[in-house]
Amino acid sequence: MRVDLAYGTGGLVVDLPGERTTVITPADRPAAPDEAAELRRALRDPVAGPPLRERVRPGQTVAVSACDGTRPQPRHLMIPAILDELDGVIDLGDVVILVATGTHRGNTPAELRAMFGDQVVDAVRIVNHDARDTSSLRWAGRHGKDVPVWLNREWLDADVRITTGFVEPHFFAGFSGGPKLVAPGLAALETVLTLHDAARIGDPRATWGVIEGNPVHDDVRAIAAATGVTFALDVMLNREQRIVRAFGGDLLPMHAAATAAVRQAAMRPVAEPFDVVVTTNAGFPLDQNLYQSVKGMSAAAQVVRPGGTIVCAAECRDGFPDHGSYREVLTSAASPEALFQEISRREVTVPDQWQVQIQARIQRAARVIMYTSGLGDAELATAHLERTGDVAATVADLPGRVCVLPEGPMTVPYLTQE
Repeated sequence: MRVDLAYGTGGLVVDLPGERTTVITPADRPAAPDEAAELRRALRDPVAGPPLRERVRPGQTVAVSACDGTRPQPRHLMIPAILDELDGVIDLGDVVILVATGTHRGNTPAELRAMFGDQVVDAVRIVNHDARDTSSLRWAGRHGKDVPVWLNREWLDADVRITTGFVEPHFFAGFSGGPKLVAPGLAALETVLTLHDAARIGDPRATWGVIEGNPVHDDVRAIAAATGVTFALDVMLNREQRIVRAFGGDLLPMHAAATAAVRQAAMRPVAEPFDVVVTTNAGFPLDQNLYQSVKGMSAAAQVVRPGGTIVCAAECRDGFPDHGSYREVLTSAASPEALFQEISRREVTVPDQWQVQIQARIQRAARVIMYTSGLGDAELATAHLERTGDVAATVADLPGRVCVLPEGPMTVPYLTQE
């Protein structure tokens, strides 16, 4: 059985034993015939509240939050659609686009041009949010379950605040998009560390597809609601990262509608666990480093039997990456068990610790083998991971039933009998 895995920008074709292999993908999602028209429809006929143009007055300042370069958001379509809709109402000099990096690094000028397009970069001021730059942050109070909230100053100071993102299942926040474009996207390091502390991340409700009652998403939603969003725009994407459907309007009703549509397409029931699960991280830009690829491992972990094997194909062209503390924390203990125990009992003091906590939990339960061109055997060994140069040969040598998630976390399987 030939299976096309989403890997890097070119994909990866593997030949797997058809008699014992099950391939699980999202429901077929053809792109909208006219993506620009679909975005205009969402801006003019929102899920809840008035159209965008009716919410903005001449002379107001506008801040637009957008995903950073680790996300496949079609910014080059979404931002022009918003600017076109506000043409004649606002001056482009009064608009700032804030790249919602959370605790990630800022995007380079070249990356910003690739993300937004030359026309937007040349016409509108774009600022990388910096969670560690206290001068760019402002206190916004305590919200949710006593979360100390510092947000980007330019976001809070704007008269009009617009979030833009895309919705996919998320391994501990339930779903991406919506309120996450405020926090953690535009939040201070202290705020993010609280939102992603060990207790919240370790809660069984902090998982794929769960929003209500999820301690992470409950607080994220509370922060966005308390601090105010004028209009929200999210999209649903297919495997080709094309827009299937757009959702606009008041933040929380909009996001609820978007997550309902994505849940129906992406979440797939499975009757019993598999011995081997082959997964990806949905290709570039999502698989550009090992840190992000934990999401693909987590999707596989939902249906691998205890003691089974996960084979994760992720390019990791950016390595671990080297910036941030992920590599240091991940390689700081002798085994996944020791790492999990250490993180679980200590206060979260550095970003990336939550990602390591989840990865260690997965590696305690299953063997994880990586197929990657960005990291070598020795580097992976320091992270308690194995490496293969041939996915098909590795799977052929492993006994038992095989599941394949060609799109990784874009498909979230779940066991119907637990």
